[in-house]
Amino acid sequence: MQTFIMLGRYSAQSLQGMSVQRTHKAKSLIKHFGGEVETIYAMLGDWDLVVILAMPGVEEAMKAAVALTKLTGIDFTTMPAVPVETFDRLMSEL
Repeated sequence: MQTFIMLGRYSAQSLQGMSVQRTHKAKSLIKHFGGEVETIYAMLGDWDLVVILAMPGVEEAMKAAVALTKLTGIDFTTMPAVPVETFDRLMSEL
């Protein structure tokens, strides 16, 4: 499983649909694509949400990100995250 970070921004439309039920649906959607939500944080500032999740790969993460936007109306930016130990090992191979 790979770790991905999803940064989300609410739209006026997505704010209207906020609920515990929608959060549960979003977590179920991630599972549908083979992933698991590690944590979700609400934030202040440039981003409204950060979702940290484990996904089988990039293709599943892409599908999940688009499906979540369709479900919630939240705009997401999704990126892979690599543990710093892995990054250090990769860089030592250069």
